[in-house]
Amino acid sequence: MPALLAEDLMNEMIPPLKGTDSAAKAARWLDEFHVGQLPVLDNRHYRGLVTEADLADFDDPNTLLSELPLGFTDTFVRPDQHFYRVMELAIQNKIQLVPVVDERHEYAGVVTISDALAAFGQQPAGGQGAILVLTMEERDYSLSQISRYVEENNAKIISAHVAQDEHDPYRVRVTLKLNTDSLARITATLERFGYVVTAQFNGTSALGEDEHERYDALLRYLSI
Repeated sequence: MPALLAEDLMNEMIPPLKGTDSAAKAARWLDEFHVGQLPVLDNRHYRGLVTEADLADFDDPNTLLSELPLGFTDTFVRPDQHFYRVMELAIQNKIQLVPVVDERHEYAGVVTISDALAAFGQQPAGGQGAILVLTMEERDYSLSQISRYVEENNAKIISAHVAQDEHDPYRVRVTLKLNTDSLARITATLERFGYVVTAQFNGTSALGEDEHERYDALLRYLSI
């Protein structure tokens, strides 16, 4: 099947906030949409994510979001990026949604981790398992070598996605779907041989109860 991109997965039901909105409105929307973060815009430009923790620091509900020092200003994907990148950012930053921002830094929408997991479930992979994200020098990339280290720990690679590291043109990111959720020995082996493990996901980390149930359902679907 064709690769799914961020623009294919944007959730139209989750709205962005504006800098002129109040902390009270942000808190109300976080509760209403059952999310831990929401994007904040300055005109149409993405400023960052407001979180429940941000709002806890301000007693005045009339505080404007433009007055808050927002985090996750550089946490976003481009519309044409693969959904694996969405998952990687969500896992690394422990967030439930990832903003989609175009080349002019204008906000396009968000992809939730639930939607990204659903997309992952539609890919040609099977079995129970976990996700592992590695980075390495491009010249050091060898899927057969990585596979050997994984198999030495009684596991197999079900699927793999390779992409250029956005922060270093000489490095690549490799996202692996494994047929096991026991990652400790595998990550230790890979790190011993110089691979950098930037994220790992076994269906429990970075997920709320609803997303965890969704993930379990997807893995059951994949095992059919």
